[in-house]
Amino acid sequence: MRLAINIDHIATLRNARGGSEPDPAGAARICEAAGASGIVCHLREDRRHIRDADVHSLRQSIKGKLDLEMGATDEIIRIALEIAPDFVTLVPEHRRELTTEDGLDVRANKRQLEGAIKTFHQHNIPVSLFINPIREQIDLAREIGSDMIEIHTGEYADAHDRHKQNELLKQIQLGATHAKSLGLGVNAGHGIDYSNVAPIAAITEIDELSIGYAVIVRSIFVGLDHAVREMLALVAR
Repeated sequence: MRLAINIDHIATLRNARGGSEPDPAGAARICEAAGASGIVCHLREDRRHIRDADVHSLRQSIKGKLDLEMGATDEIIRIALEIAPDFVTLVPEHRRELTTEDGLDVRANKRQLEGAIKTFHQHNIPVSLFINPIREQIDLAREIGSDMIEIHTGEYADAHDRHKQNELLKQIQLGATHAKSLGLGVNAGHGIDYSNVAPIAAITEIDELSIGYAVIVRSIFVGLDHAVREMLALVAR
């Protein structure tokens, strides 16, 4: 299982003071040196953390895969085509949310998502859809041409009741298995931290985990290199 690190909150910290440090591209290189197989960043419409220049810098400086998270808007699609990431992950986006709150509703946004996927495929850029582990959503993702999905693990991560968490874990397992049976690549992420990653990492149908906030928070105390290596050890175990 691969581990990709989301470096959005490096940019959040930089933007708090309005300067140039810490540099997201520099942080990404540290993550790669520590063993991360890819870097994730979310270019939001409001540019609250990652900026256009950051994505260009990441594209030029990292050696592994670049996953650009984004809403399927004309402006961000145009920027993504210029940058040509290794793949894009289409996510729902709302201005008032602190972070992504839920998976895409593929049925409600089918025409928009299908058009975006077609555009990216014309430029040889694979597409992932960030969705909940619901069979209908997975089937629709396959139907409109998505190459992979990223299973939203936020509800699992936020569940404090052990029974509820186990139910949600089973849903993730079933969703990952079903997606694989359709030929889709399977990633997973959102809310995963050092205390809850192990059961998710045990799901063999998941190809890659996308983890950001927990690693960046941990890095304040132990350093970014060590924080990434700790998470990698948990995933591998």
